[in-house]
Amino acid sequence: MSDRNLAALVMAGGLGTRMESETPKHLHPLLGRRMLDWVLDAVLALEPARVVVVVSPGTREAIAASVPDGVETAVQAEPKGTGDAVAAGRETLAGFDGDVLVVSGDTPLITPNELDALVRRHREERAGATILALQTDRPLPYGRLVRDDEGKLRRVVEAGDATPEQLALTELNASIYAFAAPELWRALEGLDASNAQGELYLTDTIGRLAEADRPIAVQHASDPAVAVGVNTRAELAQAGAVLRDRINEAHMLAGVTIVDPQSTWIEPDVRLEPDSTVHPFTVLRGGTSIARGAEIGPHAVVVDSAIGRDALVGPFCYVRPGTVLEAGAKAGTFVEIKNSHVGEGAKVPHLSYIGDADVGPGTNIAAGNITANLPLKPGLPKSRTTIGRNVRTGIHNGFIAPVTVGDDAWVAAGSIITKDVPSEALAVARSRQVNKEGYAGRDGDD
Repeated sequence: MSDRNLAALVMAGGLGTRMESETPKHLHPLLGRRMLDWVLDAVLALEPARVVVVVSPGTREAIAASVPDGVETAVQAEPKGTGDAVAAGRETLAGFDGDVLVVSGDTPLITPNELDALVRRHREERAGATILALQTDRPLPYGRLVRDDEGKLRRVVEAGDATPEQLALTELNASIYAFAAPELWRALEGLDASNAQGELYLTDTIGRLAEADRPIAVQHASDPAVAVGVNTRAELAQAGAVLRDRINEAHMLAGVTIVDPQSTWIEPDVRLEPDSTVHPFTVLRGGTSIARGAEIGPHAVVVDSAIGRDALVGPFCYVRPGTVLEAGAKAGTFVEIKNSHVGEGAKVPHLSYIGDADVGPGTNIAAGNITANLPLKPGLPKSRTTIGRNVRTGIHNGFIAPVTVGDDAWVAAGSIITKDVPSEALAVARSRQVNKEGYAGRDGDD
């Protein structure tokens, strides 16, 4: 059920120049999603009544076209700081007077549980503002929480403006907040840019609320890593490793064997049933599903495909989108399969490319087989190859689609099949061998 008293502002207006990329920081891919998508997933789990992403003019079109239904965008016309970004979102939320969750769009490790705990603390304390804080000795370039002698939070000092004594503080601002909307809107008014960055700091609203004796709460993150921001490609890789470990641990606790979790990358929408096994150096992507008893890898890549019960994939195998391997099927070493259906117990053991094909149950595809699936004419869909049940192909067979091989047929080694093969037939499509006696001893002028 939607929380009618909760709105969320996700700040994603920065271009992220330290990424050294033409791609805006928040749109960089991260384990199957964009960085911003991970943040939105965590926010949407709380079911807020409104979600607004604050974007730059250059990224509005790309973000607005790909966010989930119901997510709105607001434009920060110029990069004047976090306070200005929230002010840009205020216009979109005009008239909203509940609680506002403010989240940085570059914190892909944030979890729904952390955000929920923040909002709950904010409401329990009936605070004007609640800050998510990190307790860490690491010298991160984050704002420091400054308290008075009684332990009350008085302000947040950005690292660039902090004194050496303030930088030694270990209570850091995660740049994720919950505000009472009326308190936030009032505190935003009159922010000035008299600081080291020449920007309007959202953190200055905390000092304003403290000066007005408004209640301010602090919620400490259960794990400091959850709110670490990403500003460089090195930090992007570090965040990816954390997400990988979370995903792998969840699968292992649910009954999946992952032989080497550090070399195994599984995207978040992949589904694995208990008692499946994933071997080292395997990548599972998109909407892939792996059934019970299947073994994947080592050195396998499976994308948007369905792997059936007790099926085998790899080693050194590439299974591309649209592929279905039925129960007990095999895609073996140096095999690539794309947009194909491989029937129960069928085997493609080694050194073959099967594309846009239907392979029947019990069929064995010998080494070096290729289905040539180019369309009959430019612009038409790719043609399909149909190979029936219990077919036995030979080594180095080619199938020029569209073509059908009937059930229980055999195909001789070295044959290029261009015409349909009837059931139970033997297809031979190769030229006769001719031996030239004495060829190696001939004079070069002959």
